[in-house]
Amino acid sequence: MKTMLDELTAEGDLYERLGDNSVRCFACGHECLIREGKRGICQVRFNRAGRLFVPRGYVAALQNDPIEKKPFAHVLPGASALTFGMLGCDYHCGFCQNWLTSQFGRDENSNPAINYIQKNSAQQIVAYAKQVHAAAVISSYNEPLITSEWAADIFKLAKAEGLLCAYVSNGNNTPQALDYLRPYLDAYKIDLKCMSDKNYRKLGGTLQHTLDGIRRVKEAGIWLEVVTLVIPGFNDSNEELWDAARFLAEVSADIPWHVTAFHQDYQMTAPQNTDGQTLIRAAEIGREAGLRYVYAGNLPGHVEEYEDTRCPRCGSPVVRRRGYRILQNKITAQGTCSSCGEKIAGVWRSTMLYNSRLSGG
Repeated sequence: MKTMLDELTAEGDLYERLGDNSVRCFACGHECLIREGKRGICQVRFNRAGRLFVPRGYVAALQNDPIEKKPFAHVLPGASALTFGMLGCDYHCGFCQNWLTSQFGRDENSNPAINYIQKNSAQQIVAYAKQVHAAAVISSYNEPLITSEWAADIFKLAKAEGLLCAYVSNGNNTPQALDYLRPYLDAYKIDLKCMSDKNYRKLGGTLQHTLDGIRRVKEAGIWLEVVTLVIPGFNDSNEELWDAARFLAEVSADIPWHVTAFHQDYQMTAPQNTDGQTLIRAAEIGREAGLRYVYAGNLPGHVEEYEDTRCPRCGSPVVRRRGYRILQNKITAQGTCSSCGEKIAGVWRSTMLYNSRLSGG
């Protein structure tokens, strides 16, 4: 199966050649030293005769989604986002909801994902985005950092067509990868999985790399939103939620923080699913820590006001939501609160520039 996948590759950009035909990959924070004939931790970047080959020319998932599903709450509310993914990941999270594609090459139970592969060109994907009236093109489903060269191919064409481009990522980025992507990325969603390095290492990463990745994206001037999947017994203590909220507030009080509900999936079936009260508790901590925009997600109707965007000055709801539906959008074309004129941080455009899914009400 890997042999078949290896045919859909090209020489990468994010690496350096070393002696004895080894290479150093810079796509993610692991910065793998890959000997000739070997693979990186992600299993999809490999060394062939002293050159690094990387995925190109296919998708394993392609879907036109509400942009709120990513989730982005401060990027083109009501817009559609053509979202594509490939195979592989640099982490091995036991609660991954996309494990069938992300754990390909690592878990034999994900082998059927090989049947999801559709050969595509970057031109075809951008043409399809226009056909379905998407306002954005987003790399997601598996970890986009490990397929950044393919994303850049697509994003170059998408930007030329006026489409917004974004990553949905674990944040395990590198300076080299972010410099490479920066000309094309408008928005970047990062999963802050916990505030325990011990638990991060169980998932295949390190806490510090993610914290550095969050700072790096913010300093690069790319719009940033952060998600924490709240898992009972793993990261739901008040202490850990406070640590996450304080860290984000120190980076910028304008970072939207989404606290979302865990449901039993893949290898993690022991904890109970997260309830609405737990999300409300987490969201309240975020506000107390000084974050101006906090959301409780994926339990629509059970998280009180935390589905809506509220003006941090006057408190009025400027975007009202129910799940992925936009019920009302009162942000002006200038990105301000229609009630008091306060600037609302985010990526906004005039509603004339994209097809909104405004439901009314």
